[in-house]
Amino acid sequence: MVDFFISYTNADRAWAEWIAWELEEKGYTTVLQAWDFRPGSNFVLEMQKATENASRTIAVLSPDYLNAVYTKPEWAAAFVQDPTGENGTLLHVCVRPCELRGMLTSIIHIKLTGLDEAEAKSALLDGVERGRIKPSTKPGFPGSAQRQITEQPRFPGALPSIWNIPHQRNPNFTGRVQLMSDMQKALASGPTALTQVIHGLGGVGKTQLALEYAYRNMDKYNIIWWIRSEDSATLASDYAILAQELDLPDKGAADQNLITEAVKRCLEQQQNWLLVFDNADNPARINEYIPRGGLGHVLVTSRNPNWRGTASPLSIKELEREESVDFLVKRTGKIDTEAADALADALGDLPLALEQAGAYIEAAGISLSSYLDLFNTHRTKLLDHSYPPTDPRCKISTTWNISIDEVRKTCQAGVDLLNLCAFLAPDDIYEELIRDGAKHLPDSLSAAVTDPLIFTDAVKSLRRYSLVEFSGSAISVHRMVQAVVRDQLTTDRERWAEAAVRLVDDAFPFDSGDVQNWSLCSRLLPHALAAAEYAEASDVAASATARLSNRTGVYLYKRGWFAEAKETLERAHGIGKRVLGSEHPDTLSSMNNLALTLSDQGDLDGARQIQEEELEVRRRVLGSEHPSTLTSMNNLALTLYGQGDLDGARQIQEEVLEICRRVLGSEHPDTLTSMNNLALTLYGQGDLDGARQIQEEVLEVRRRVLGSEHPDTLTSMNNLATTLYGQGDLDGARQIQEEVLEIRRQILGEEHPDTSVSALNLLTTLVDIDDLIRARTVLENDLIWLLDRDPASLGADQRRIREMVSQITGQAE
Repeated sequence: MVDFFISYTNADRAWAEWIAWELEEKGYTTVLQAWDFRPGSNFVLEMQKATENASRTIAVLSPDYLNAVYTKPEWAAAFVQDPTGENGTLLHVCVRPCELRGMLTSIIHIKLTGLDEAEAKSALLDGVERGRIKPSTKPGFPGSAQRQITEQPRFPGALPSIWNIPHQRNPNFTGRVQLMSDMQKALASGPTALTQVIHGLGGVGKTQLALEYAYRNMDKYNIIWWIRSEDSATLASDYAILAQELDLPDKGAADQNLITEAVKRCLEQQQNWLLVFDNADNPARINEYIPRGGLGHVLVTSRNPNWRGTASPLSIKELEREESVDFLVKRTGKIDTEAADALADALGDLPLALEQAGAYIEAAGISLSSYLDLFNTHRTKLLDHSYPPTDPRCKISTTWNISIDEVRKTCQAGVDLLNLCAFLAPDDIYEELIRDGAKHLPDSLSAAVTDPLIFTDAVKSLRRYSLVEFSGSAISVHRMVQAVVRDQLTTDRERWAEAAVRLVDDAFPFDSGDVQNWSLCSRLLPHALAAAEYAEASDVAASATARLSNRTGVYLYKRGWFAEAKETLERAHGIGKRVLGSEHPDTLSSMNNLALTLSDQGDLDGARQIQEEELEVRRRVLGSEHPSTLTSMNNLALTLYGQGDLDGARQIQEEVLEICRRVLGSEHPDTLTSMNNLALTLYGQGDLDGARQIQEEVLEVRRRVLGSEHPDTLTSMNNLATTLYGQGDLDGARQIQEEVLEIRRQILGEEHPDTSVSALNLLTTLVDIDDLIRARTVLENDLIWLLDRDPASLGADQRRIREMVSQITGQAE
């Protein structure tokens, strides 16, 4: 028989061992799974034997213990033997705050929470007053003044005997759950010393992650030593101090190499140690200080991602948005999650920027939304502030400027490349874009991007400090880094803004409305929007900015993104009118495209006003038969048609068609467009036979010249189907509509407005031929959004469609 069986969960093992040790020292005997259940034994049988042979059971209480399933039989067996508690068979020792329920509430427990070691020992022995494999020496209290390596169990929560963490634990540490888990798994994956590198942009939270790891895992280590590694002097100094803490014979040697080797030899013979090399950017230098054996761990934080030859690198990015919001709420005590989300977005979810904002908000006593307003108007000043003001580590601008200065020492081309990237979108700055636009770049960068070796060196110099990421063909830059770089540029700001907008303008396809160019347009779109915005703000390269904005707007318009198209085209028109003049071709082109966008948004009056102004200029400057003048006439006619002035529209369209046939020929795209528009007007006037004859002629030519999948061909097919429907040829209309819908799904996507129009047309035809089963299929595949719309929010035509939808869903079921 033994005196005590100690029941615990693995989360409280340190407490269980400490309790067992103190009881053994007092002369009691105990059974402890960690010490008594040996490899090869049957766990269930060992547990049964322990409960049967122990006079009393100690339950180490904590939330984990109460939630565990397997611990209940252990304390229940003791409870059954002594349900009244007269013999004290079941003892509760509470080591963490927890809520007792049920039968456990009737048993008086020994409370160790909140006590230091001496108080806890006294409470334990007073409470219980009434071999095997274990450490050979008495456990020492780690919080005492001793400075020696110990393998003895220590009081849980006490610091390791050798510990020099220079920072207090961050009470606002948030998120990083997966990163922490990955790091712990990596460090625990082998039997010998392992090294884990955390790398990322300055300010992304590398040091805080390492700090939190050290605090969370301090019970696992006898030594935790923090080594400042930003330069050789502090690295050597901190390592030498460790020699003194270890009391090594060579601790006072004049030769630093002797001290370093002595520390490494000592650690190689020890276990349960952690070295943290903070802000280490030179792998070769750190390699000299890493022990080659022993049962310990090495954690490195670095801006440099190039550690494959030394250790396993773990990249750390900005926080997830939910983590950023949680941090700001916790840091500031403000519960405005909507404002926190907006602020986190403005700060790019970067931990140091979030901390800097939180500190400012706390110090100034302002709201999250007030800080966001300040940031939007005074970003440079706020990024250059730190709280407390004397702590430069809390200044995000300082952090990155130090890195940029280091790059400048060895590679000016790297700094120039970063300057250019600051005026583009943050992601997918692909190498071909920069190389092909070299003629638009300043000489210092132009020569570098055309030489693959120099360009590679420039990218490497930036990657070394995690200022950029490089996928092998494209660069990415955090947008807060971009903001700091732009803000630091004074005399050169205009030069780099102009270089960026000319670079993108040169690359953006001229015919951005052609579906064949959409893949490239899509890739360039973020850069076009960013470069044009910065160029306009810097008042440089007006012609290139207006031209690029116009082509970007056309692409957005053709994709059906009308709100974005309007904003972009208004920029193009505004710059063109102000800088180039009202009669410049680029200004007139942007006016035409803006009017089309307004028309599709339903603003026909606004569209007509612009089109009439544009047409007057084109007639006066270019003449009545110029192709651009004819285009303007066609577009004005369509607007008149939309306003119900069919006679006015037909008059213009017949005039345009006569000129196009005579000047351009019958198969010219502009002629076909004019024919198509006239057919629509004839249809509106009730001349369906005349409309059909023209539409069939246009469709034949477009299929032959452009192909069956071209947007203009699909428009002709759609119009012809509408005419056939009006003539009562519903089966003919259905066949064309099904073909158009399938192609538009594939080319434009299911959410494009033209795809929805095709689906609605087909839906109407299927309902009229009483094919409700197929109608419901179209509804569920392409128009499901109609089911969720409030009929009051729809226009008259769409309310009719909604009534048709109700008919389909009711009868098809």
